[in-house]
Amino acid sequence: MPRLPILPDPRRLVRQLALFNTWILRVVQLVFFVFGAISAFLLRFDFNIPHQYHEHLWFGLGLLVVSKILVFQLLGLDRGWWQYVSVPDAIRLGAGNLAGSTLACVAILLFAPSGFPRSLYILDFLLCSILTAGARLAVRVVFELSRQPNGVARKRTLIYGAGAAGMILLRELRQSPSLAYQLVGFIDDAPEKCGRMVHRAKIFGSGHDLLRIVRDQQIEMILIAVPRATGPEMTAILQHCHNAGVPYKTVPGLGEVIESAGLVSQIRDVAVEDLLGRNPIQLDESGILDRIEDKIVVVTGAAGSIGSELCRQIARFRPAGIVAYECAETPLFYLEREMRESFPDIPFHPEIGDIRDLQRLHEVFAQYRPSILYHAAAYKHVPMMESHAFEAVENNVIGTLNVALAAAQYGIADFVMISSDKAVRPTSIMGVTKRVAELLINRLRVDGTNYVSVRFGNVLGSNGSVIPVFKQQIAARKPLTITHPDMRRYFMTIPEAAQLVLQASTMGHGGEIFVLDMGEPVRIVDLARNLILLSGLRPGQDIKIEFTGVRPGEKLYEELAHLEEETLATYHPKIKIFANGHSEESVLDRIEQLRYFCGARDMAGLILQLKELVPDYNPSSQILRRVVQPAAPVVTAARRPQHLSVVAR
Repeated sequence: MPRLPILPDPRRLVRQLALFNTWILRVVQLVFFVFGAISAFLLRFDFNIPHQYHEHLWFGLGLLVVSKILVFQLLGLDRGWWQYVSVPDAIRLGAGNLAGSTLACVAILLFAPSGFPRSLYILDFLLCSILTAGARLAVRVVFELSRQPNGVARKRTLIYGAGAAGMILLRELRQSPSLAYQLVGFIDDAPEKCGRMVHRAKIFGSGHDLLRIVRDQQIEMILIAVPRATGPEMTAILQHCHNAGVPYKTVPGLGEVIESAGLVSQIRDVAVEDLLGRNPIQLDESGILDRIEDKIVVVTGAAGSIGSELCRQIARFRPAGIVAYECAETPLFYLEREMRESFPDIPFHPEIGDIRDLQRLHEVFAQYRPSILYHAAAYKHVPMMESHAFEAVENNVIGTLNVALAAAQYGIADFVMISSDKAVRPTSIMGVTKRVAELLINRLRVDGTNYVSVRFGNVLGSNGSVIPVFKQQIAARKPLTITHPDMRRYFMTIPEAAQLVLQASTMGHGGEIFVLDMGEPVRIVDLARNLILLSGLRPGQDIKIEFTGVRPGEKLYEELAHLEEETLATYHPKIKIFANGHSEESVLDRIEQLRYFCGARDMAGLILQLKELVPDYNPSSQILRRVVQPAAPVVTAARRPQHLSVVAR
């Protein structure tokens, strides 16, 4: 059988070519050094070097060349790709030539014959600087001019934003002419930049001039490079682009670019998250790693929006395993597939179970013996819970108590409950049950277990939130339905919320209610209009907006704390502590009363008990009607309240 030819190792070939290229550059630089030294003598003596200075010429040539070679070798200036030369490279070349000339001057003064012309040092420095920098610049110019589009149809493109991100994008577009973007110039809303030239590209004007610029320059695409724009600024940019009538895309923040392959590869459609203007958060990842690494972590409600993102974020910190406790089978199935694919090295244990089933909780905790628990399981839809008050109390309050007591029994060190801004001055069953759960967690005290709560508002894209509903309505070309034109909500992204929950969990010592910084509240009607714009449609014309009226239990404005002065700062700028979260001693006994009223289906008793637990709870008219006109009694085996053995604060 004939032997197959042995192919060369491509990595070795690349190394050989790189070494070959380096030696070529060194030879070229040596020629520059020799040429510079001889030219300096020729210029000094008007191209007629006297005979008595021939000895000086050979001494100077040897010392100048040797000094430059040593300095360039020491500073690494004899290596690198000349086609990528930049301004910092030119500065380093100037410094290298200056250092080489200075070293040669010292050597000449010590070893060369006397009477050496002093002007030679300056002439040699200038000539070598021009030759070494000029050659590199010439190579880069030739290299960039040789890059042709190769027949790719390119769109005439404007970059919106002449800042740092815009400059990086400009450079990448010019270095990648095969891309579908032909750069025409910039626009920028800073008045002092308008009309200037940046790297041979003109800044034509501001966003207010965009329609005229698009028409005059025949622009076909706008790339938005303003990654640190606030929500209102991004909204204004989006409106300018929409009025101009051309497609537009955006680029991420520079922090994301550092972790990616480059800015051009990150160009994407503008997302509704961009309109919030929320800058990337900075985490104390070492603290989170110390808390989570090599530990078993349980997440209840693991297949929900926050629970599933918590699983993803926790996996980054190398836990010994993640136990996903969830009552919804299908979402848990898909979460398991995702986690096993994305984090194959992290043991992931899906467990079907309900937080109202105390026996099932004991089975799971006894099997895995977890160290940390994130309690994200809850009923959260406000109007639906107004019609299911007993179920909301049984799940959000009694279920939380079950999980908290089981956590204590099995020695779980950290218990973190996910709360809601609707717990502040609640007007809904959902809100008041979350507030009671906060009071419960605040009051529980068991040696070895720290109980804390983390409170935040709405998250974009969560199950049942307005964004998926709006997108479905837009896709069907149906009117967007909003309850009230003044309805406002706090918003943050799901990853941001999950990351801050992990950060807050490292701060707790027991009993704290942490409040996440949600920024400024957003009007839902503005969010709806912007989402229509992002879809390339016109609000009020292509897609209408209809107001349906405030639903039972809803508030026009949500709050994260009663008053700003009731929160205390932490070392993280986006996490505060609610300082007025202490509950009364009898809260645990009152929860047993809630259990009894749920079993007896006594709506009046349930609401009165909730009102006593949370005095600022203002029941909705729907709940009050059910209290005044109770439904037909249901025969049940309701348990009488029993005293809890848990030690209260």
